Amino acid sequence: MKRIVNASHRLNWTRRTCAVFAMYATTAAVLPAQTFYPVFLFGGTNGNEPMAALVQGTDGSLYGTTAYGGPGFSYPYYAGDGTVFKLSGGGALTTLHNFCSQSGCPDGELPYAGLVQGADGNFYGTTEFGGVNGAGTVFKITPTGTLTTLYNFCSQSLCTDGEIPGAALIQAADGYLYGTTEDGGAGVYEFPNGGGTVFKVTPDGKLTTLYSFCSSGGVCPDGQGTYAALVQATDGDFYGTTGYGGANGNAGTVFKITPSGALTTLYSFCAVGSYPNCTDGQWPYAGLVQATNGDFYGTTSSGGAANDGTIFKITPSGTLTTLYSFDSQGGSHAALIQGTDGNLYGTAGDGTASTAFKITLGGTLTTLYTFSSPDSGSDPNGLVQATSGYFFGTTNGEGVNYGTVFGLSVGLGPFVKTQPHFGAVGAAITIFGTDLTGATSVTFNGTPAAFEVVSATEVRTSVPVGATTGSVQVTTPGGALASAGPFLVAP
Repeated sequence: MKRIVNASHRLNWTRRTCAVFAMYATTAAVLPAQTFYPVFLFGGTNGNEPMAALVQGTDGSLYGTTAYGGPGFSYPYYAGDGTVFKLSGGGALTTLHNFCSQSGCPDGELPYAGLVQGADGNFYGTTEFGGVNGAGTVFKITPTGTLTTLYNFCSQSLCTDGEIPGAALIQAADGYLYGTTEDGGAGVYEFPNGGGTVFKVTPDGKLTTLYSFCSSGGVCPDGQGTYAALVQATDGDFYGTTGYGGANGNAGTVFKITPSGALTTLYSFCAVGSYPNCTDGQWPYAGLVQATNGDFYGTTSSGGAANDGTIFKITPSGTLTTLYSFDSQGGSHAALIQGTDGNLYGTAGDGTASTAFKITLGGTLTTLYTFSSPDSGSDPNGLVQATSGYFFGTTNGEGVNYGTVFGLSVGLGPFVKTQPHFGAVGAAITIFGTDLTGATSVTFNGTPAAFEVVSATEVRTSVPVGATTGSVQVTTPGGALASAGPFLVAP
């Protein structure tokens, strides 16, 4: 049962919210040491149970989804069909859309996944259910809240186009949006309508199914149940995980897939140990991150030395190394991110065992914060590093009310992001960050580019002739600010 929050507790949260967002918007070069900040608590009617990581928009605000809640919220706990929200630098939350706003939920319901901001400035996402066929949707939403349903899954017989798209989309260097579905497809697994798909969709809604899992039947040696977003690597291919299936029972896989749909299973979990005691890990529900060393890093929710989940490294050719085995803190269901200091950051566990942590590329883990419901929430969903250097995340369980947004400072300074993170020579690019006024140069992996300073948080430029894949750097009076990851120069 949910706790009733007294007025003084809610006021304290409000004061801390304003404080952290003031720092978030105007962060100086010197940041405080490791500090946890409560930022926002949901109240049901403005959203309930954020189940995904946030994304920072080019306007500096944080955008996200709640899986439940909205104006129709009431007990029971999971009432309501979900929302899209914006959290501004001043700490104010704006609900951009309430799902199931029409009878039958043609706009979708239950957005379990987060958002991605496209090159056109709009945000794109998925709902697990709803739509005209009840099997989920792909949608576009403007920064001001105008939502367009781009695709309704199960538009083909037996849902061969997929159903239940529970993972976030990514926009690739070719401009298409790529995603996965948990079920459906043309596979022959005994679950209704296949074992999930990989798809691409144009920004105006034309969908192509690239691959259907469980193509060989049985226990699905190619994997089954794609619960996580893909990542496009510097080689142009996509890498991802399946939560189940594989060659060693039902422990999950890591795969590579080309933009044209050719899939290679790189690793099947439970290659060490025996199912369900897989010492190399099992059930990788989260996606991967490609680090600056070229390798991929991910998590499993179970398996490992204590059968409580793992953190692993895998090379592009499929050599897997278990870096860390979770114990009492529980496994992770959220993707890792690489911070600007080169370390990996993530969240793990559920209930009172939930943590935020960092881990070096060599496997040394440090617990940064232990969540203690109800004050700080529980069941964290991964992190995003804002251009201020702060990390932000959501919790979907308990919390002071119906889920939270939190901030975490570990002393890292500001940096810049590009939108989009790819482009051919001549493509228009927006660079956003903090304190960009007075910028004197912009370079793409060392190649100078012409630019225009639009505001203290925005610089406009284009990919210069001779640019190659690598870091984008903006030189300001306060110092040089580099992008957190590589900018992909498209051919």
